[in-house]
Amino acid sequence: MVSIYIVRMSANSNAGFVDQLLSTAASADGGSAIEEEVVALFGKLRHPLLRYVCAFGVSVSDAEELVQEAFLALFEHLRRGKSRASLHGWLFRVCHNLALKHRGRLRGTNGVPNTDLDWPDAAADESPNPEELFVETQRRHKLQSVLHALPEQDRCCVCLRAEGLRYRDIAEILGISLGAVSASLARSLARFERADHE
Repeated sequence: MVSIYIVRMSANSNAGFVDQLLSTAASADGGSAIEEEVVALFGKLRHPLLRYVCAFGVSVSDAEELVQEAFLALFEHLRRGKSRASLHGWLFRVCHNLALKHRGRLRGTNGVPNTDLDWPDAAADESPNPEELFVETQRRHKLQSVLHALPEQDRCCVCLRAEGLRYRDIAEILGISLGAVSASLARSLARFERADHE
């Protein structure tokens, strides 16, 4: 069942969310085919969606919950017989909106989104040479700092492109033109290159 699979994939889920998943799956008609489709997409897109949500300054544990919420929305979307066109882009759009809402709630409470470099599945490369490891770690931190310093639209474009989305999908998700996506990526890549050569 999709609900059980999604809940087991994250140790950070809360009881209310678990109950909601279980009741949704239990009440679904013909849910097994939908469940299989959602499970397959979850396995394929969970990590890219987590990385994208974390780029908004959301903690990994909160990002896990937002991604789960997006997959619950996908399950409901498919169960209601709605469009299956571009589910990949649809999930990124839902996560984008959820991350913006989450950040807005954070700013309303304590005012500061998480800006630490806590990325899911980001581990330092094991290298026998400590000097090379140090240089690579410094480079990664410098490039992540550049990413965090980008204007929000540019950062979103870079993160979505890094996850393999096409310019057209990025434009649709962010609600901007193809030209704006192209210009944004060109600006951002130039900043990364300058920082990398300094």
